Amino acid sequence: MQKPKARTAVLASLLLAVGAFAGVNPPTASAAPDPVAVTVNARAGLATVPDTALGVNHAIWDQHLGSAETSDLLRDAGVRMMRYPGGSYADIYHWKDHTAPGGYVAPGTDFDTFMAAVRRVGAQPMIIANYGTGSPAEAADWVRYANVTRGYGARYWTVGNENYGNGHYGSAWEADDHPDKSATQYARLVVEYADAMKAVDPSIKVGAVLTMPGNWPDGITAGSDPGPWNQTVLSLAGPKIDFVDVHWYPGGTAAESLARTSHIPDATHLLREQLTRYAGPNAARIGISFTELNVDAGRTTQPAALFLADAYSALLENGAFTVHWWNVHNGIGTVSEVAGQTDYGDFGMLSSGACTEDGSVCEPPLNTPFAPYHGLTMMKHFAQPGDQFVRAGTDEPLVTAHAARRGNGDLAVLLVNKDPDTAHPVTIDYAGFTPSADAPTVSTLTNGATGIATGRSGTATSRTLPPYSLTTLVLRPAGTTAGRPAAPGRPTAGGVTDRTATISWPAAAPGGSPIAKYEVYRQNGAISEQLGETRTTSFTAGNLVPGTRYTVNVLARDTAGRVSWSSPPLTFVTGSPAASACSVRFTTSGDWGNGYIGGIEITNNGTSPINGWTLTWTWPTAWQQVSSGWSAGWEQVGTAVRVTPTDDNRRIAAGGSASAGFVGAYSGPNVLPTAFSLNGTVCTSG
Repeated sequence: MQKPKARTAVLASLLLAVGAFAGVNPPTASAAPDPVAVTVNARAGLATVPDTALGVNHAIWDQHLGSAETSDLLRDAGVRMMRYPGGSYADIYHWKDHTAPGGYVAPGTDFDTFMAAVRRVGAQPMIIANYGTGSPAEAADWVRYANVTRGYGARYWTVGNENYGNGHYGSAWEADDHPDKSATQYARLVVEYADAMKAVDPSIKVGAVLTMPGNWPDGITAGSDPGPWNQTVLSLAGPKIDFVDVHWYPGGTAAESLARTSHIPDATHLLREQLTRYAGPNAARIGISFTELNVDAGRTTQPAALFLADAYSALLENGAFTVHWWNVHNGIGTVSEVAGQTDYGDFGMLSSGACTEDGSVCEPPLNTPFAPYHGLTMMKHFAQPGDQFVRAGTDEPLVTAHAARRGNGDLAVLLVNKDPDTAHPVTIDYAGFTPSADAPTVSTLTNGATGIATGRSGTATSRTLPPYSLTTLVLRPAGTTAGRPAAPGRPTAGGVTDRTATISWPAAAPGGSPIAKYEVYRQNGAISEQLGETRTTSFTAGNLVPGTRYTVNVLARDTAGRVSWSSPPLTFVTGSPAASACSVRFTTSGDWGNGYIGGIEITNNGTSPINGWTLTWTWPTAWQQVSSGWSAGWEQVGTAVRVTPTDDNRRIAAGGSASAGFVGAYSGPNVLPTAFSLNGTVCTSG
């Protein structure tokens, strides 16, 4: 018998009855599409692909966990990290006697068998220490056995699985024997686990469990905790951990889950912001892992493959060091038809060969790859360890693009057609890269295909993407890249104000000629906007917009005109004016997971009264809105909010204040605004 991991829905009682709020409406298919404009910008560098990038989960209820056939399939798909012993089972699993009271443990799934599989695959392990029913001493003994006794060199260890699911927020699927189930207690014990485990092997990395921004229970404060789960855990355990571990199941229909990959840049930005704010000094050292992903609709068919490739790419290019699919083998679920293909409702990427309870439907033979396995294999074709992701974008929501440059000068482009019915022609424009005239190497995964088709065909600048497909192009550069300077080092920002920021970076190593200058570019979507240039390794950017997120890269140009690849990215957010005629205080309270009570307080810092006012701001994302409000007139058009006074508060005396409130709603990461204007004047905010 194989037991799939339990998933639990958010309690409906968490929703505040304030009326409906707008969510993200997935785009609908078009009957006769115009060519999609794809832009690939090699000047806009993102994260580098780590050697732990492509991951999967193994579970102790899977008797085929250690088989040579399973391991060889994972190796062939490019897997470089494997997680054990299996989601929520980790919090009931005792490694010494290989038992999981209350759960099923299959034969041939012990730790040594798992490690033999890890080595056959050529991967690294990610091990979950038992928090729910275990102890720091048990975890430390596991580290000792793994790395001292057996010499496995297991580097990554997470304390627990989804420990926020222990009933503290009302939903309970995760085992937790501690009388105190608060986030505060979890954080305190993470410190004890980290101390005990690192006393055995100081070289290991210890991770703590966080929630995904914009997904339950993000933003909710329960019990006597001083704040939401992430804030509480980071504030107490931040100095002791080396990474944070996050899971994401976007849910919804196939179209909805595929559209929600657009949440990833803002979600990872919020995670980094939380680390910086709460985790203590040198929070930049803390990595981010996403060790469970899957979908609700189309788990064994093409929607899962498209989601996997799109989500893995977006998470990795935004700095995650590993991303893991749930699961290798899991078992048959509810059988349906998705886009003309039988979907077995199985969380696994390889068939378990199982049948429904009544025997009416059986999966294909054991280890037959499902669509997400092919999606993972496509990631191996696309992004290889050491590649640098670069910015890519499209003008069609149903088509997404990702790109990565390789050390040999090649450029790989991944194109995802999320339209189940329509082929989309695309035209591809390149910045900072000139493709050769040779036909590119093309890898394609189409709906219902049993594998990836690879060959050389077409051109670098145009292609037609089949419905529900993944396409990877690998392009050779025109001419030679020899002699170009090395990329500048990672930039840092200092002296960030509302309008300026000073950007500094380590010097680039020259190539065939001396460095002549450095060019600083802002990423504006998939377009690079040059902020300026300098002969030194520091540049002060001016004329910035208050309350705005900037991602910049630095390139080196030598005296022969050769240009380096881009530096790693730097992201910073401008603030509000240090002094202004007005101040705005924006507050939130009572967050219930997709909404909150918001408040604004406007202060007149001038010497004369304000008679009549209009306050404006822009939401950072398209999925945020004002649902209703009071003590003011509230209007939202697109992402722009306009607030006007009532008769009672239209006059604000010098030194006086006016307040109003609203119900805020969100259906994705809730990135709060930081820039506000009163009658056209940018206010100080805080």
